[in-house]
Amino acid sequence: MADLITQRSTVEIEGPFVVFLIGMRINKLWKIHQWLPVSLAMPRMLKELSEDPESGLLGFRVQPGLRNIMVVQYWRSVEHLQRYAHDRNRFHIPAWASFAKKIGGNGDVGIWHETYRVEAGAYEAIYQNMPAYGLGATGQLVPATGRMETAAGRMGKTQNSQNGTAPTPLKDTPGIPAHASSS
Repeated sequence: MADLITQRSTVEIEGPFVVFLIGMRINKLWKIHQWLPVSLAMPRMLKELSEDPESGLLGFRVQPGLRNIMVVQYWRSVEHLQRYAHDRNRFHIPAWASFAKKIGGNGDVGIWHETYRVEAGAYEAIYQNMPAYGLGATGQLVPATGRMETAAGRMGKTQNSQNGTAPTPLKDTPGIPAHASSS
């Protein structure tokens, strides 16, 4: 089992980054010859990306399910992601062409993706009694203390601030510590 980090922590990532969600849905379980090749394509791409520090892939986590498989990916930029997706010398283009040719719109296997550009300081996360996980496994884990103790503080906001300047933690609500109501 991965080492648990018991200290209440948050994550810092320098500059903007991209969260890319990609997945597949098995619509017809009995058509293994259709969905197995699709499900095997992603590990090859992730291995290829992980072995290339210049690819822009910062980290990923596979979330398996019975019919749905999702991969959460963290990228340095949309440009890095698009460069990979359009590079004819990488695994993505042949995998996409194979899907389009063999499955296309027949309904056997669904695929999807969503892309989110995240500006610096426009995110917040909290971890406790967890191994490094998700964004926390991608960026740098830091103690969730001081300004980083509350969700608003981690987002660079204060009780009276909308623009994130001069962040200070929100005051505790009577009877509820700041950390209990913020994440």
